[in-house]
Amino acid sequence: MRSKQKEKPTKKQWALFITGLAAILIGTGILGFFGGRKLYREYLRHKLMRENPVIEIADLNIKAPVLEGTDKEVLARAAGHFIGSGDLGKGNYCIAGHSSTIYKEYFNDLKKAKTGMEIKLYDKDKNSYSYIISDSFIVEPDETWILNDFGDNRVTIVTCTDDGTQRQIVVGILK
Repeated sequence: MRSKQKEKPTKKQWALFITGLAAILIGTGILGFFGGRKLYREYLRHKLMRENPVIEIADLNIKAPVLEGTDKEVLARAAGHFIGSGDLGKGNYCIAGHSSTIYKEYFNDLKKAKTGMEIKLYDKDKNSYSYIISDSFIVEPDETWILNDFGDNRVTIVTCTDDGTQRQIVVGILK
């Protein structure tokens, strides 16, 4: 019987092996980077929700922390409360948030809001305020009348339309 000798890999086989190994390592690194970034972002989101008011529309799987202000830094991390508008359970509590994959995409599904759906707001102590959606409509960006006090207790949510040229408005009246 003849013994088989192990053949040495050719240069081409080595090159393919090294290329494949490099592709696996690079792919694992990229997935690890984006996966780690996603986990860190989720950690920050939960931390913000523990320490700040929260808006939730369960029917749309929307749950977001609400920070004070509506500048770029706030809206890149959470929804923002228009300073000077109402308070939780009092007046017209106005909230803005992105509907975009670039920033926190908390309000992507807001366009699916329907009359009668419930909006819950939780203050820092996690006391809840229930609102029922009464209206959903589109306005131009310069139509700021939506932030006015209407003499009732409501929440007004403002986000961009899909093309970003107009504003989607959802109004809920306190139960």
